[in-house]
Amino acid sequence: MEEAEKKTLGTADIMRIMELLPHRYPFLLIDKIIEIDGDSSAIGIKNVTINEPHFTGHFPSRPVFPGVLLIEAMAQTAGAICVDSRGNDGPPSLVYFMTIDNAKFRKPVVPGDQVHFHVTKTKQRSNIWKFDAVAKVDGQKVAEAEISAMLVDA
Repeated sequence: MEEAEKKTLGTADIMRIMELLPHRYPFLLIDKIIEIDGDSSAIGIKNVTINEPHFTGHFPSRPVFPGVLLIEAMAQTAGAICVDSRGNDGPPSLVYFMTIDNAKFRKPVVPGDQVHFHVTKTKQRSNIWKFDAVAKVDGQKVAEAEISAMLVDA
């Protein structure tokens, strides 16, 4: 019996992410992407720190990472792998967030947490992608959503 071929998965450090996405501080929400499988799936990572500007108001006495930013980080992870999958086919594209469905927040994310955003492509038609996304801290699900995005040439 032959040993199954091992698939080499890609990664993207912060410099590569900044080539793929137009977002910048304070709105670039992912620090790196690991286990990239083309545009099929990936895991984005966010290191949550108390230095982030939203913690001054959300909430001063008990800082909680905003749920809407968890969803945005899921979308950034998915968008980055969509753009990356184009390879060198012309200038980078813009990725427009189209839909958020079935979003659920399970547990607060706080400073000191490292969030892993697991995105898996469920459908693609032309320049529109749909993903299932799950955010986890220490292997425990903290949020989930179905998201879709459209790539548009800049």
